[in-house]
Amino acid sequence: MMDETNAAIAPNALAGLPESERTLLIVDDDAPLCQRLARAMERRGFVVTAAESLAAGIDAATRTPPAFAVVDLRLGDGSGLDVVKALRQARPSARVVILTGYGNIATAVAAVKVGALDYLPKPADADAVEAALLATEATLPPPPADPMSADRVRWEHIQRVFEQCDRNVSETARRLKMHRRTLQRILGKHAPRS
Repeated sequence: MMDETNAAIAPNALAGLPESERTLLIVDDDAPLCQRLARAMERRGFVVTAAESLAAGIDAATRTPPAFAVVDLRLGDGSGLDVVKALRQARPSARVVILTGYGNIATAVAAVKVGALDYLPKPADADAVEAALLATEATLPPPPADPMSADRVRWEHIQRVFEQCDRNVSETARRLKMHRRTLQRILGKHAPRS
């Protein structure tokens, strides 16, 4: 859930920076989420511009390239990765975080390849977004000691899509570009160990 009330606990890393170095572009077609995140980030010292479509995001990214950006991966009129590419051309030093409700490893790799700094699942709270935008090598957490296996990540992604398709096996198989019987076998098994 988006946290609007809590300011960052750590001292504001943006203090003393000129306005041009505190600019933040938020691109998300979920208008209420976009507005809540914009308000929360403004309270943290960012100078925020919000866009609710791919076209508006690309326009904002190229017209006045921000120092930071938070971009939803799936927008109603296209992929948020196109906004990241446009921003990288306009301001290569911009720090970009991708938000998505449709996480999978291939998408995370694609986001990093086009220049995203991090990849957060929705709904991400403002503290997590701020931490990702301002992360440095010294503040990055160490890799997990016991990360999920690739089989477990795949299984969880399939379960998420299955739930989003209202547990309709045929629709889930179509969206995952998977044979229906293969999907039924996977759904019939228990979750792999982490």
